Amino acid sequence: MDQHTLNINRTFERISGLLLLTAVALLIHGYHPYAEDAEIYLPGVLKILNPALFPANAEFFSQHAGHTLYPNLIAFSVRATHLPLPWAVFLWHLVSIFLLLAASWRLASALFESESPEEERARWGAVALMAALLTLPIAGTALYILDQYLNPRNLAAFAALFAVAEVLHRKYGRAVLWLVFAAAVHPLMASFAIGFCVWLAVLRRYRPPALGFAALLPFGLTLDPPPAAYHEVALRQPYFYILRWEWYDWLGVIGPLVLFWWFGSIARRRGNKNLEVVSRAMVPFILLGLAGALVLGIPARFEALARLEPLRCLALSYMLLVVIGGGLLGQKLLQSRVWRWLVLFVPLSLGMYLAQRQLFPASAHVEWPSSQPRNQWALAFEWIRANTPVDALFALDPGHMGHPGEDENGFRARAERSMLADLIKDKGASSMFPPLSVKWLEQVEDQKNWKQLGKADLERLRQKYGISWVVVEQPGPAGLECPYENSAVRVCRVD
Repeated sequence: MDQHTLNINRTFERISGLLLLTAVALLIHGYHPYAEDAEIYLPGVLKILNPALFPANAEFFSQHAGHTLYPNLIAFSVRATHLPLPWAVFLWHLVSIFLLLAASWRLASALFESESPEEERARWGAVALMAALLTLPIAGTALYILDQYLNPRNLAAFAALFAVAEVLHRKYGRAVLWLVFAAAVHPLMASFAIGFCVWLAVLRRYRPPALGFAALLPFGLTLDPPPAAYHEVALRQPYFYILRWEWYDWLGVIGPLVLFWWFGSIARRRGNKNLEVVSRAMVPFILLGLAGALVLGIPARFEALARLEPLRCLALSYMLLVVIGGGLLGQKLLQSRVWRWLVLFVPLSLGMYLAQRQLFPASAHVEWPSSQPRNQWALAFEWIRANTPVDALFALDPGHMGHPGEDENGFRARAERSMLADLIKDKGASSMFPPLSVKWLEQVEDQKNWKQLGKADLERLRQKYGISWVVVEQPGPAGLECPYENSAVRVCRVD
């Protein structure tokens, strides 16, 4: 067999392996297309596809949409392929998993460079560990390595990993292209990747003896004082402020520092220059993020800048940690013994699966695009999408996304209707864009003590804001006309 044919066979085997691990990762971590931050990002896509949607309160998601090409990209793919949006989003999610695993392989091929069987096992160890740990929480940041639904962070994640890999392969043009893509879909997360790639390129070229500096993160936000209402938002975002972190979140910062130092020592003894430089570069990179979090999170005058979250640099750090750790495990511990791979990855994957089931207990583990939801809140939201006017304005319990059984289903994303501000995701939007905090606080205060509100209170909301419908938990206020109800909620008119 000639070398060309051998290379084609190897490429086919690797792509097949990555596709298989993509499917396995989906089954481990699940898929919930309307959950959590999909409530922020999916309405932006919906608004492009149908401008008549969301005539009220669109600014709670449009601010995010206006700072990224993500909604335009997804909407373009829907129009270009003529696929229904749920299928397009699902396929994008699969592509994001596949490309993150492919990026892990590309990075591992730079860290474990030779073509020996031992180095090949290292690469598969890196990819397999990434597939098993996609939904690993990142300390103190309210992020995962990759979310269980499509969002701009998922796209920026694989682009960042590819960029680091290309820097190590000395393909700087490719690295720039990946960084440009990351910046287009998620500027904040891309800034950390840009900073690290610049720092890594400097280290590779000049190898300074002391790693006392790291790439500066491009903050560049206004220092104008935020509205007074912003303080109320800030108080409800503890992960912005490092001194309000739990003790175990601190371990999530200290642990990577120790591990990267250890990995650097191992690489130095073995003469693995790329692994050493990445490990050594990450230590001051994390320390710079930690210093930034302390500087921005302690003085009151920097309250509005804490939303920059310098420790989101840990997202890139954790991905590199998984790739390096998986590579070393595959190379030195797992080797070619199948039983060792099974002993490690079967319990690990099962643990991650059970953790996801606990997060979304009232929903199917994989919410296929063509399937009927089993979650009662989701069923109500889908009835609303099919049976209420496009310009309807709804009121719901502002904290509904955190209720047991709701499983963080986003109302705007799933029902495709406007609603008054909530306490979960609209709070997040207001924390990132301080001028929104005034409107957010007013609407949240007007919905205070939601479960005690009666028909007269709902009429007050109708008079002030123009709401025409409400979603209330069973049994709800008396005297309302409710054309839809199930075991969890009722959907009622407000006349």
